[in-house]
Amino acid sequence: MTRRRVSAQGGWALPAQHPGTTHTLLSPAGDGIDQAVGTVRRTVLPGGLRVITEQLPTVRSVSLGVWAGVGSRDEAPALAGATHFLEHLLFKRTARRDAAQIAAEIDEIGGELNGFTTKELTCYYARVVDEDTPVALDVLLDMVTASLVTDADVDAERSVVVEEIAMNEDDPADTAHEMFAGGMWLPHPVGRPVLGSAASIEGMPSHQLRLWYRTRYLPSNLVIAAAGNLEHTALVRLVRQAMAKGMLTSTPEAHPAPPRGGLGQAARVPASTSVAVAHRPTEQANIVVGVPGPPRDERRWPLAVLSSILGDGSSSRLFQSVREDHGLAYSVYSFFTSLADAGAFGVYVGCQPAKAEQALVLMRAELERIRSGGVSDAELARAKGQLRGSLVLGLEDTSSRMSRLAKAELLSGELPSLSEVLRRIDAVTVDEVDSLASELFAAPLSLSVVGPFDDDTAVRGAVA
Repeated sequence: MTRRRVSAQGGWALPAQHPGTTHTLLSPAGDGIDQAVGTVRRTVLPGGLRVITEQLPTVRSVSLGVWAGVGSRDEAPALAGATHFLEHLLFKRTARRDAAQIAAEIDEIGGELNGFTTKELTCYYARVVDEDTPVALDVLLDMVTASLVTDADVDAERSVVVEEIAMNEDDPADTAHEMFAGGMWLPHPVGRPVLGSAASIEGMPSHQLRLWYRTRYLPSNLVIAAAGNLEHTALVRLVRQAMAKGMLTSTPEAHPAPPRGGLGQAARVPASTSVAVAHRPTEQANIVVGVPGPPRDERRWPLAVLSSILGDGSSSRLFQSVREDHGLAYSVYSFFTSLADAGAFGVYVGCQPAKAEQALVLMRAELERIRSGGVSDAELARAKGQLRGSLVLGLEDTSSRMSRLAKAELLSGELPSLSEVLRRIDAVTVDEVDSLASELFAAPLSLSVVGPFDDDTAVRGAVA
């Protein structure tokens, strides 16, 4: 076994990925922040399968995830929604279990079992009492590696996925966000909804889903991540036993797939400006305004600070202006999306349709005000404090820690220590935030609105 020390920056970059090697990546540091961080270890198994764990002996739970480096952005137009559709199907049937048995085995130990699909990743996860980790791992690996994806299950689940699409389309806020992403990035796959469309799901044959499963769920593209009261070597032993049973087979000399990208490694997805208004008989106008943003690169730290100042929390500029000073909305916030090669920064507000134009004027005014500079030292300090607190508190549970491990492995290849993340946040300056805001909000604004507008001239004109 070889060991890798923590870097001078307090984190790790991907070590040499030779099958059979184990690396100790992070160990508890001496400062108060990192004392709560357990030992992080990573093993690469034959076939390129990676097992990465964080041992936290002070808890009694284990969060366990099997992650695949495939998302909706990897789909051809004819397969739009295939990754999410397949996620549903892996809960249906294996050679050893049907859907009821999968659910019953997890319920019997009082665990949680679920999955989700994003534009870049798919995850199947369980949270259980530590002593039940072998059961959860066996169920998850059986689902992910040995699902049958039968014609009958595809046909039965097809209507469920179509209903999920309909449910999301009935949510005007979700629709506004999807319209915003589509207007910015289509026809690139990152602009499509993760769920696909009713038409693409209804027309998707079983054999295409099985082929997608066989080609995308290879061990080299999978990561098993776990955090909690566990021993790394014991978990690796269980995974090896599963491989010996034939649950995970591939070319033995295969290496792990590289991280999807980040830190400016990938070419940018072209972004467009769009204005779209969907006429719906809703009680509220749901409004998203924004611009292209940076991809997953080093600017994520000033970007996070900028978002906090502008629209994250009740002391943010947008909250104070739109809600407190003018009483125009209950919900108003900023958001940013950072993918390997695309990004967006936007603000959302839900308000009465009659107040939509006024809300848009205020939102645009706040974007212009922050673009012109003038972030104060007090705002900077508040934002840093908010980010520090939310980050530390967000890592109080094993699920968050497990997700952090897997996303670092699959997306960026970098796992900074908590101390290093806080150092990077603390290093952000007023000038960096001002420069980023000036760059972002100099671009033309994109707008998406969902609401009961017979005449949308006013809302369109508010961003012209």
